[in-house]
Amino acid sequence: MPSNAAAWIKAGNAPLEVGPAPYTPPAADQIVVRNHAVAINPLEWIIQVAGRLAYRWLKYPTVLGSDVAGEVVEVGSAVTRFRVGDRVLGHAVGTDKDSNTAAEGGFQLYTLVLEHMAAPVPDALAFEDAAVLPLAVSTAACGLFQTDQLGLAHPSARAEPTGQTLLVWGGSTSVGGNAIQLAVAAGYDVITTASPRNVDYVKELGATEVFDYNSPDAVTDIVAALKGRTLAGAIAFGTTSAASCIRIAGACQGTRFVSLATPPVSFAHLGEPDRGRFATPRLIARLISSNIALQVAARRRGVRTKYIFGTTLKANEVSTLIYRDFLPDALAEGRYLALPKPTVVGHGLHDIQHALDIQRKGVSAAKVVVTLP
Repeated sequence: MPSNAAAWIKAGNAPLEVGPAPYTPPAADQIVVRNHAVAINPLEWIIQVAGRLAYRWLKYPTVLGSDVAGEVVEVGSAVTRFRVGDRVLGHAVGTDKDSNTAAEGGFQLYTLVLEHMAAPVPDALAFEDAAVLPLAVSTAACGLFQTDQLGLAHPSARAEPTGQTLLVWGGSTSVGGNAIQLAVAAGYDVITTASPRNVDYVKELGATEVFDYNSPDAVTDIVAALKGRTLAGAIAFGTTSAASCIRIAGACQGTRFVSLATPPVSFAHLGEPDRGRFATPRLIARLISSNIALQVAARRRGVRTKYIFGTTLKANEVSTLIYRDFLPDALAEGRYLALPKPTVVGHGLHDIQHALDIQRKGVSAAKVVVTLP
């Protein structure tokens, strides 16, 4: 069997350590991907710095990582879409409660990936570009298309205009940019927010109007822009996004539903060495009080809200909608862009911890990527 290695996390709040890892053959519905690039998401460093607070079911030691791109080296007995040697991107789900296995984590040389959570990569697309997509696409798709979320019409090559407008708060984020592209491909107009330097970027993705989220008049201006339109709902990215989206949805005609992708408090300071012994209890208290305030504000305005968990699509039709029916042709035909652009910060498993630290400090309209030899 191939010789595997991984960037292990051996306990909550511990740094990653590179070491040998078993090579695990695929189950019937899985493929084994030899990773050539992995991308970093806030989810990974949140799990690392928040420990049991974030994913209390995790069995340590384990392997984090969601975004992988590489070559198929083995396929399960029921797999029909892929063959050995295929170039693929995949959403690794090893930290999910029902998986909870290092073999399905992304930060290693060989990762088990579910067939219906993978898509072929066109020859013209580099692995480091393909790696920016999986978790961001999955999270956006969960919020937009799941029936327990916004339940929008599905994307296709020939989507008819719906006559409705979606609000994406935080369009220059990795997930926000994918939400824009998916919504446009489903026939929706998109209004979004971004900093002034990223206006052209989100318009390239398909947004028709862009507002500066730092403006004190952003909420008022967006409500005015939506006057006379039918709101398809809102999807919110960023710690301050939920309250703004609730206010906007409550003032508009249409679907008063906000899909929430980001908690209303930041976990970043938990990664600081001088965070103090009471940092976690204080964060828990702020998280509880902030969520209560959001629910009160939403109920007062007749707005429904629900948090997105970016892997729930693996258990419903949205996974095949995205990874089988839409994304392969859309990428191959250039109808879907692998964005944001990767910022490659390392070239091996030993560089993944450095990449996590960079992502935790914040990036804009970019995604941190590590290539693997």
